[in-house]
Amino acid sequence: MRKVKTILLGFSFVFFSLSSCKKENLVQPTDSVNPDLQVVMATTSSTTEDFETGTKTSYAAANVTLTTGSWNMNDALIGTSSSDAKIGSQSARIRNTGTITMNFDATNGAATVTIQHAVYGTDGTSTWGLFKSTNGGSSYTQVGSTVTTSSTTLTTASFTVNISGNIRFQIQKLSGGSNRINIDNITINPYNNIFVPDNDHLLLGNPSNAKTTLDSANNYLMVKTYYDISYNNSRGTPNWVSWHLYTGDFGGTDRLNNFRADSSLPTSFYWVKGTDYSGSGFDRGHNCPSADRTSSVSANSATFLMSNMIPQAPNNNQITWGRMEDSIRAYVNQGNEAFIQMGSYGIGGVGSNGSATTIAGGHVTVPAYIWKIVVLIPNGNNDLNRIDTSARVIAVIIPNINTVNNNWKTYRTSANAIQTATGYSLMTNISSSIRNVLLAKVDTK
Repeated sequence: MRKVKTILLGFSFVFFSLSSCKKENLVQPTDSVNPDLQVVMATTSSTTEDFETGTKTSYAAANVTLTTGSWNMNDALIGTSSSDAKIGSQSARIRNTGTITMNFDATNGAATVTIQHAVYGTDGTSTWGLFKSTNGGSSYTQVGSTVTTSSTTLTTASFTVNISGNIRFQIQKLSGGSNRINIDNITINPYNNIFVPDNDHLLLGNPSNAKTTLDSANNYLMVKTYYDISYNNSRGTPNWVSWHLYTGDFGGTDRLNNFRADSSLPTSFYWVKGTDYSGSGFDRGHNCPSADRTSSVSANSATFLMSNMIPQAPNNNQITWGRMEDSIRAYVNQGNEAFIQMGSYGIGGVGSNGSATTIAGGHVTVPAYIWKIVVLIPNGNNDLNRIDTSARVIAVIIPNINTVNNNWKTYRTSANAIQTATGYSLMTNISSSIRNVLLAKVDTK
């Protein structure tokens, strides 16, 4: 990143066809030939409750039989009026602190749950949460973050669960008083073993559930040859970049410095130009570093796309961050491979010209903080299944200021802290029992 030398398998899971290659035989792809994509379908399909069957016209607590089974609806009913937001002719409607609860278990577990929600009619904003039970409904714990419903049209909330075995869910309205919300299309995607090919850039998971659709312009997934990106068109920078690093990525290619716009972005996006940072007091700071991709000209050239850059304070970029990148490469050269994710958040940094919130005429947001997580494991095959609680996890959050401490290790933190700061879900492809241990680790080596 230095200026100097430098799923889920109820739905489809997309991965590179290199999964069958052993590391020792792996040939680095070139930019001219992208890896083929395969789609792996789960043997067990997802389950959706759309509230199109069953009748419940009162808010009084009662059980109702729907397509998927029996549900308890308390301070909730099945709405059919023109004011109910719905797909089809019916949806659930909740008021006060009402609940919608499964009276049965999903026996194949859950990888993710998606729920469509909207305010009823002209009602005001409310909040709600998804809760899970793995003991037959005896107790419930919240899944993910509380959701705010303010739109009059249905939007989708997604929750990462990754729990096998019997599980049931409850939706709880948490605030908003008599304001009512509509709930529709509750989809449970079953938990299956997640198969991810070795060396996949997203082996740890997709932190923000980025998608390659234009309606996801600020969380736009770009699956590239040498790294993957969640791009934010409003900010003109990545939300995060994810890549795999091993000794095969190192070679004799010199740093190219061919900064340029990324023409693979949708034409409706602003394409940040290589000159857009000029005179700003901020470096064109790499996410995936140039020195991590020296195996070929095409590999190194790929790191100089402006979609891989953030405005980074020069001392932060060239000294503190650069030393951390050197350390990670040294760890890799000691017989390890690394799965790395890096991103930035917040608004406003301090460069060599002082503080700024945007540059490039407002097209590029200057982040306040920069983060990185590195999972190190010894070289080998079957990567995802080899990540256990002994894996080394390095996580940092560093302020984007020019007076940053030169020693990057002073900024070490936990992956949990990064999740709290960003709202992302890290390492979701790792089983929950191992993931929880790794998320809490703070590196001390």
